[in-house]
Amino acid sequence: MPPIGLLLVNLGTPDAPRTREVRRYLREFLSDPRVFDMHPLKRALVLNLFILPFRPQRSAEAYRQIWTERGSPLLFHGEDLAAKLRARLGPGVAVELGMRYQSPSIGGALERLRRAGAERIVVFPLFPQYSSAAWGSAVEKVFDEASRLWNVPSIQVVPPFYDHPAFLDAAAAVARRESAEFAADYTMFSFHGLPERQVAKSDQSAGGHCLRDGCCASIVAANRYCYRAQCFATARGLAQRLVLNHDRWEVTFQSRLGRDPWIRPFTDVRVLELARSGVRRVAVLSPAFVADCLETLEELAIRAKKDFETHGGEELRLIPSLNSDDDWADAAVAIASAGTVLGERRA
Repeated sequence: MPPIGLLLVNLGTPDAPRTREVRRYLREFLSDPRVFDMHPLKRALVLNLFILPFRPQRSAEAYRQIWTERGSPLLFHGEDLAAKLRARLGPGVAVELGMRYQSPSIGGALERLRRAGAERIVVFPLFPQYSSAAWGSAVEKVFDEASRLWNVPSIQVVPPFYDHPAFLDAAAAVARRESAEFAADYTMFSFHGLPERQVAKSDQSAGGHCLRDGCCASIVAANRYCYRAQCFATARGLAQRLVLNHDRWEVTFQSRLGRDPWIRPFTDVRVLELARSGVRRVAVLSPAFVADCLETLEELAIRAKKDFETHGGEELRLIPSLNSDDDWADAAVAIASAGTVLGERRA
């Protein structure tokens, strides 16, 4: 029997923490109409007149603060996870990592799976919550690249796993280990932000459900594709597992760009408010990311930490992402196997 292919997909990273490479990465990333969802002419003007002349240099400086001897954390954590999945799944499953933007490319990963003889492929987008800008764009790219092959493989896609017990159990296990000696008096679940218009586009209701009071309190038919609602569901699942008092944790959103309204509350604003209100020790989890990256290591562990401690807080500590933790590798196998041909083979 030909091997099954497992394609892990993440967002991407510059090839180097230099302005030229970061500009190339940002150009590809921000040219994506699912990321910058506006008229193509307006998107080109904003990108070329206001973003690319200035942002790459600042972003390159931020990347240099988190770069390691192995390169980009997002990339090497993904490679380590792929290696652990190969060991767990055995020779009957070919595992490859592909990035939506830059290297290693999704097209290259599909070609390696083809050369390995995989005729059936399970695509595992490493985004716990659904957003058109990340999950939707990555899956669209997979099908676009697969359609270029003469022999198009059979493809199954793993759905968002924001509330999958294996994911939540693994994230809680990492959080317990990493915070065992840190007596936090408050916990912040910081997720990547989105423009409000993108959240509203996912609203499945006739009368408009999203962005109202209480709209994210539970998952219902109207918000089943809502990124913000899925983030709250993830946080509730983790708070329950970590036995957090309801008034000692909250959900916030980071990494906003531009002047359009973004989903609230904002992480950077709440960090300052917590410090000024007398909160002393904050633990920050970022469960939108399964691997540490610029948004966790620089934006939270460096900038948010400095802001909190400068404005009266005692310590802000980032809880590491799942990365290639053994519990996460086990969970990833369970999630990828559920309802797919991968599960049939393991059975």
